[in-house]
Amino acid sequence: MKTKIVATICVSVVVVMFGVALGSVYIPLGDMLHIIGHKVFRLELPAHIDPPDVNIVKLRLPRALLAFVVGGAISVSGAVMQSTMRNPLASPYTLGVSSGASFGACLVIFYGVALPGAANYTLPVMGFLFGLGTILLAVAIAQRLDGQMQNNTIILVGIVFSLFINAIITLLSALKRDQVQTLLFWQMGSFSMKNWEPVFILVPIVFLGIIFVIHYNRELDMMTFGEEKAKTMGVDLKKVKWLLLVSTSAITGSAVAFSGVIGFVDLVTPHIVRKVFGSPHRLVIPMSAMFGGAFMVICDLVARLIMSPSELPVGTVTALIGAPFFTYIYFSRRIT
Repeated sequence: MKTKIVATICVSVVVVMFGVALGSVYIPLGDMLHIIGHKVFRLELPAHIDPPDVNIVKLRLPRALLAFVVGGAISVSGAVMQSTMRNPLASPYTLGVSSGASFGACLVIFYGVALPGAANYTLPVMGFLFGLGTILLAVAIAQRLDGQMQNNTIILVGIVFSLFINAIITLLSALKRDQVQTLLFWQMGSFSMKNWEPVFILVPIVFLGIIFVIHYNRELDMMTFGEEKAKTMGVDLKKVKWLLLVSTSAITGSAVAFSGVIGFVDLVTPHIVRKVFGSPHRLVIPMSAMFGGAFMVICDLVARLIMSPSELPVGTVTALIGAPFFTYIYFSRRIT
């Protein structure tokens, strides 16, 4: 098992390095490491490295790191949500995080809503607040309808919220057709033109969120055997569900706020991790972060290269990979 963990970490590091090195202009890995050492540790830069290569690395490095952090955050949220809901197709997006975040972005893009003194952060802040607010409202209503907070009730309320909010967005889009393309591009997700600020903001949020959910790894292990068994083993299901649903939604909302809505990563990577590392959540959660981060960097790399010098929204690439996987999971469960 230690070998698998070390191999996963090494592969993740290599993937990030290639995410920086590859593009319309190839930067050799050795040159890239010299440039990073020059910028971080003030090491002397070899004479053969051109200034344009330094600028390229400066642009690509925060983008690759942001893609890794966002992918890890979404994957961890998906893994926790699947165990909490005991549903392999569950995700924070199922409960309305993406719809709520899209509605917040819709208000910013269509009506020019701006935060006083922080106009540049209006879109990510609104995306985060509306995404988190949607799931809080959905879970609160599910608790009122079903005091036991059964999984099916939570999922159904989340789906209803998603459909209702998407209907509102469609209505507003029909009234604001000249700005629909901007909203659509945001909804498909992108890491284009990202600097270090989102990385510095997102890393501590995601790190603390992952540490928090790892703290409940035993409860998650128990919940995978069924709610009744979890109760008999002393798990306070209502409290744990509330904490895990809110924390994973906060992680996802933070990621969505800076990248846009990127789907299917939270469905694909947790299943792969469970196949490789088994079901204990003390491994599933951190390894989902590694796998999800690497997977997102690869998808972003494909989005940059497949139509170079233009690029696709990264959500398009994840959907092309994730949709067949989603279908496979659904129908394989029905067959078995």
